[in-house]
Amino acid sequence: MRYAAVAVAVAAALVAAGAVTYSVAGDGGSGDATPAADSADAGFARDMAVHHQQAVEMAYIVRDRTADADVRRLAYDIAQTQANQRGMLIGWLDLWGLPKVSSDAPMSWMGMGSMAGGEDGALMPGMATGAELKKLGTLNGRQAEILFLRLMTDHHKGGIHMAEGCVAKCTVGVEKRLAQGMVEAQQSEIDLMAGMLKARGAKP
Repeated sequence: MRYAAVAVAVAAALVAAGAVTYSVAGDGGSGDATPAADSADAGFARDMAVHHQQAVEMAYIVRDRTADADVRRLAYDIAQTQANQRGMLIGWLDLWGLPKVSSDAPMSWMGMGSMAGGEDGALMPGMATGAELKKLGTLNGRQAEILFLRLMTDHHKGGIHMAEGCVAKCTVGVEKRLAQGMVEAQQSEIDLMAGMLKARGAKP
């Protein structure tokens, strides 16, 4: 029942995401001025697109390393949701005529450029390192499930921090609403993953 509730929340987020995309594409940003390249709106779109891409990668790795239906279902939902949102974020940058990459350090739009990761592929807080991803790809069954759930929990916590930054700093209304939706959906998944870890005798 708990998983079903999260699945419903994810489905609602996807529906909302589609509506957000339509809204932005239909009226040029719901009346908001086009953001500047160094704005929080553009910075969040660029950074969260990168952050989401790694979540999708991890989800696809664990899907092939376990036969557990609940973990595979969660991984599929995360991959589909975050790939959809990543497409929206990149699409907004195209719509705004802004570059998809920046010479600024990740999270500079939050005033945290000096605190970004950068170690072994972990460009932002919560992101897994290259070594962690490689290890995930070598494990099977329960061991793969536990590492995935731990890595994704940290990943979601970092994503929530960034999304909260957009809620506070972004100026495009629909982007702020998408960010708030990310906060709520990812917190629900963190709670779900805590239960899944406990069921496997592991801690976050």
